[in-house]
Amino acid sequence: MTAPRQFDPALLGQRRRRAARGEPADFLLRHVAEDLADRLMLVQRQFSRIVDLGSPTDAVRQALGERGMAMAIGTETVPALGSRRARPVVVSQPDALPFAAGSLDLVVSGLALQLVDDLPGVFVQVRRALKPDGLFLAALLGGETLTELRQAFAEAESEVEGGISPRVAPFADIRDIGGLLQRAGFALPVTDTDKLTVRYGDVFALMRDLRAMGAANPLVDRRTTPLKRRTLLRMAEIYHQRFADPDGRIRATFQIITLSGWAPHESQQQPLKPGSAKARLADALKTIEMPTGDKPGD
Repeated sequence: MTAPRQFDPALLGQRRRRAARGEPADFLLRHVAEDLADRLMLVQRQFSRIVDLGSPTDAVRQALGERGMAMAIGTETVPALGSRRARPVVVSQPDALPFAAGSLDLVVSGLALQLVDDLPGVFVQVRRALKPDGLFLAALLGGETLTELRQAFAEAESEVEGGISPRVAPFADIRDIGGLLQRAGFALPVTDTDKLTVRYGDVFALMRDLRAMGAANPLVDRRTTPLKRRTLLRMAEIYHQRFADPDGRIRATFQIITLSGWAPHESQQQPLKPGSAKARLADALKTIEMPTGDKPGD
């Protein structure tokens, strides 16, 4: 079954091309790239065939290279931007990986997968492309990202226009990611989250950064009529009233979900089979075990 279409790939490409012509706002991706590379340094093994899946710049590959790791193959979703990327690079969509089954040691991705429609399908393809005991490590934006902007826009549109339209993408919830990794067949799935608070002089500076990231509203169901000036100004007013610090600067939240999972291999830790325990839990806890349905004092 085809996943519902949420994101407009042509619009995403257009906005990334426009962003590439200006001064990039890549502080968020650089932060993620350094974190992913540091995590990999803690893994006691060598990865020889690595793919950077969809990261919008070469920041992740550069961070890996600075730590002595093998050159990663980059993937780029926008053909026109392929010439700007470090070699080797292939043009492909995250949900259509052009790699043979069992051919990769490591797939890493920085701030790309929050913009795919079929995240479960991507996980399945990554799992298929990994060798046994291969690693998948990725960071994507979570559902609390830009919550302030979402709330301010919703309230302003409701007041001014009598209804709301989607302005901020519905990013993934961390509670769902671990389950998706397990469904895709990954072993030892791990997810964690971190929140970064970035402060701006006003909401318009935040919106300029989002455009410079190529991250302006990419939703298929976005309102296509021009944003009313009155709505925009009311949104800015609400944002400042509700999310400004005492010094007048506003806050913007970016939630980063980091996930990892391994392609199964016999060398990995395995859960014990039911009934194979050598000791009773009740003995370890120094409690009295009672049959189901019994109550203390019966």
